[in-house]
Amino acid sequence: MINKAHVLTYFYLLIYILLSSGVILYNKWVLSPKYFNFPFPITLTMIHMAFSGIVAFFLIRVFKVVAPVKMTFEIYATCVIPISAFFASSLWFGNTAYLHISVAFIQMLKALMPVATFFMGVMCGTDKPRCDVFLNMVLVSVGVVVSSYGEIHFNIVGTVYQVTGILAEALRLVLTQVLLQKKGLTLNPITSLYYIAPCSFVFLFVPWCLLEKPGMEVSQIQFNFWIFFSNALCALALNLSIFLVIGRTGAVTIRVAGVLKDWILIALSTVVFPESTITGLNIIGYAIALCGVVMYNYIKVKDGRTPQLPSDSIPERLTKDWKLEKKSSDIFTPNTNNDANGGSNFNGSELNDEEAPLVSSRISLLGRQLSNSSTQRV
Repeated sequence: MINKAHVLTYFYLLIYILLSSGVILYNKWVLSPKYFNFPFPITLTMIHMAFSGIVAFFLIRVFKVVAPVKMTFEIYATCVIPISAFFASSLWFGNTAYLHISVAFIQMLKALMPVATFFMGVMCGTDKPRCDVFLNMVLVSVGVVVSSYGEIHFNIVGTVYQVTGILAEALRLVLTQVLLQKKGLTLNPITSLYYIAPCSFVFLFVPWCLLEKPGMEVSQIQFNFWIFFSNALCALALNLSIFLVIGRTGAVTIRVAGVLKDWILIALSTVVFPESTITGLNIIGYAIALCGVVMYNYIKVKDGRTPQLPSDSIPERLTKDWKLEKKSSDIFTPNTNNDANGGSNFNGSELNDEEAPLVSSRISLLGRQLSNSSTQRV
């Protein structure tokens, strides 16, 4: 008999994959000079922030779908503001990269996310240097270098923008773990939008005034309300799908879905944007990098399950794994730590694309160690 709960879970995963890929392709289409020709990534990101912040306000304050958290000025000043600054930076640089390089190559560069997060974690003291993890990071880096060497339309400016966005996102993840975890603050995706989206909007306003506002005044730009509204709506729908997926799946499922999404997105980008050419060297390099990412994820999951393995038989392990997966569909416990402590613990950023205006902060103090690192998304 078909299990309706499993069918619903896979349906949510499918929706997430489609929305995540759609938002990325839509952003590329809007920003690209060859298509809609709105080459103002900061403006587009600010539209996302404003729309998401307004919707989150109505969901929390008007419709009371989610209860607000107890936010003090001290927590907002020491935690939310710096995290919002790096989040805004990651969105700004990530979206700007669309003006210079292809979606497929951007996805390949995103394989560097666990590398950046690992080294940021070591520098901030939330992770410990390990030989096996370091070797995986070297494998990922080699794969990305090979993929970059095989890129026909390689652009140094776009690559620098994307890598800078990855570094900003990695630092944001580590700061989320260090700062918010110490305060014991719990944020789900909607409350994250409520507190962080307006702050990110303010941070983006300054570079917008300096870099894009003068150009918008003298250039002939087209502004189509329905294009920008539907674009922001898709990004918000992606955030809501992330909320649903987080509540029903475990770490292993999320990681597999993220890998599947990346391959689908790379393939779709070559269809939607014919000028995007993927070479054999691109694929080989990305496959090498992906092997390093998969091995890294396996190590982190294995580390979290090691204490219980010796005393469990294989059927018992399978039962516990299934219960961990199911548990997240019954109780949603936000946490920024990665899944090193078990199958049901994972970082919301693994789902979150830079292009979507979301900080999915999942924080809990019970049974967590600051040495756990935050890892890649989607």
